[in-house]
Amino acid sequence: MTQSFSTPLSPAYDASEVPQDGLSQQLKGYRLATAEIIYHMPDHPAVLQSFLWQHLDIAPKYPELHKFLDFWVEEIEGSLHSVHVARYDLVTPGNSRHVDAWMRLH
Repeated sequence: MTQSFSTPLSPAYDASEVPQDGLSQQLKGYRLATAEIIYHMPDHPAVLQSFLWQHLDIAPKYPELHKFLDFWVEEIEGSLHSVHVARYDLVTPGNSRHVDAWMRLH
């Protein structure tokens, strides 16, 4: 049984326009995505194995993760059991607070 994890990508996503450096990607909405991929071992199908994948990706469609999962289904023998995804915003708005007093030192 072959599973496909492809989903229609939004028109705004174009692989040729993906910036190459991490900061530029984060400013364009990419966030650190971590996926725990649980799969059946090829030689022992009753045994489950875990694989962790991390990459900058765009939530909630996760196009990079979908490309990797499509590759997995096509090229890797272990069939997928489940995928758990978490994301983390590396670039966040700065925290600010009101200062009650200023002190100047020489």
